[in-house]
Amino acid sequence: MGTTDGGNKLPQFKDIKLISDGWIKKYELTYELPDGTPYRYESVSRKDLDTYRQELLDNAAGVTPTPDAVCIVPVLPDDSLLLIREFRYPVNAQVIAFPAGLIEPGESLAACVDRELREETGYRLRTNFDRDPLMPLPQTGYSSVGMAEENVRVVIAYVEPDGDATPGESEFIEQFTLTRDEVGPFLDTNRHLIGTRCQLLLEAVRRTNVLRKRLALAQNPLTSEDFA
Repeated sequence: MGTTDGGNKLPQFKDIKLISDGWIKKYELTYELPDGTPYRYESVSRKDLDTYRQELLDNAAGVTPTPDAVCIVPVLPDDSLLLIREFRYPVNAQVIAFPAGLIEPGESLAACVDRELREETGYRLRTNFDRDPLMPLPQTGYSSVGMAEENVRVVIAYVEPDGDATPGESEFIEQFTLTRDEVGPFLDTNRHLIGTRCQLLLEAVRRTNVLRKRLALAQNPLTSEDFA
């Protein structure tokens, strides 16, 4: 029986069954609850049955996951942020996001970032930067753990223009930039759908920007009104 670090018993994985095949596959997972009751849960994944099964076992064993995709937070030479509006078929609307994409088999994180930047935005990693222009966050994060097991490595990337974007035929992407000062007003007035990662990261930028200004003016402590 699986347990948490605190010693509490957790459901124990028993089996996995493919319910529906395709690019996105539907699975039925079978668990045993701490009281011995069987429990079934539906999930989706791009992975085949054996790969997904092994990932479930590895997660329970504490094995560090290999990222499935990358989310790029591009910072321009003037310190503004590069974002995209992309038409997303599952929601039938444009969605505000940072550039992102699946990591191809055998592809390194840096190669994936470079490829996705060029395809979606026409930008590339800076070549005249005084340190590594790619700064991955320490851990991968999960997109929608109530439904799927896809995990994403978020990276901060210092970028520069490199020509025209080259999206796929079915991709409809517009890039735009925001200065740090424009982030707060943008969040307050945006009416497009927005990805959760993008929303949280922009909110962090807004709050950091407010903090910097208050520190520069020696106006502490902060109050809730600063973020209204």
